[in-house]
Amino acid sequence: MKSGGEAGLAEFRAAFAGLDPMLDLVRWEEALGAPETVDYALVWDPGPGELARFPHLRVIFGAGAGVDLITADPDWPRHIPLMRMATPEAAQRMGEFCCWAVLSLLKNARRMAIAQAKGAWDYFEAPGRAELTPVGIMGLGAMGARSAAMLRALGFPVLGWSRTRKELPGVESFAGAAALPEFLGRCRMLVCLLPATPETRHIIRAETLALLPEGAGYVGAGRGMQQRLEDVLAALDSGRLSGAVLDVFEPEPLPAGHPLWSHPKATITPHVASLPTRAERAAHVARAIAAFERGEALTNLYDPARGY
Repeated sequence: MKSGGEAGLAEFRAAFAGLDPMLDLVRWEEALGAPETVDYALVWDPGPGELARFPHLRVIFGAGAGVDLITADPDWPRHIPLMRMATPEAAQRMGEFCCWAVLSLLKNARRMAIAQAKGAWDYFEAPGRAELTPVGIMGLGAMGARSAAMLRALGFPVLGWSRTRKELPGVESFAGAAALPEFLGRCRMLVCLLPATPETRHIIRAETLALLPEGAGYVGAGRGMQQRLEDVLAALDSGRLSGAVLDVFEPEPLPAGHPLWSHPKATITPHVASLPTRAERAAHVARAIAAFERGEALTNLYDPARGY
């Protein structure tokens, strides 16, 4: 286990003990000292070559929804199943975050927060309504699908764009690069929830932002590598974007002094959109290990061909 330091280890131990007392959880440094004793690994960002040191490793569990910090290691053991952390609770949290972010942009919450900080009564005409504001979601996995359902329940028309076409109730689906311009042209709000792959690097850049309607809003909650931050900043300055809620960055944290920290159209959150609790992650891993021991197939496995 490599996630959360000493306090995190104690919390994980308590959670696993209540789920399956037979599971022996050990600190990462201890595991590296006796690699032959380890069957399963729960990691976020293992050091280069470390996972390859475990001769009897059976499954690797990513501690987060993305596993790019694991696969960035050129020596990670590709013959070992790599399971992504995809819990129902995480999808619900992401849906909550996206609803909050889109509503914040719709209602110009950033302007009101700035006025409150100044003690200023900044009255302005009420912004638009949900049913007149199509929201486009890039990425229709578990988190995107849940976010779409929750946004639809608030009255937003929802469009989705993904690598392959998805069938979701009430969601107009677009797929592939050829459909991206039409999709973007319909989005008054754009939410990026794509996985981290070579194809999604800097997919949010000047060229794609220019395809959005003038004054659209943007929510970046996928991975920081997907957005060219200077292009997002330029779009905010020019009015191409009316506002942005940004939860992910490259690098992280967002450097001190970066103009987005104080930008009047940007809301910055510290990569908190959808982080399962340690108890939720422990339950997810314990269930997966029990199923694997029974000979059942693992779910949410990383596919090197797709990159997620």
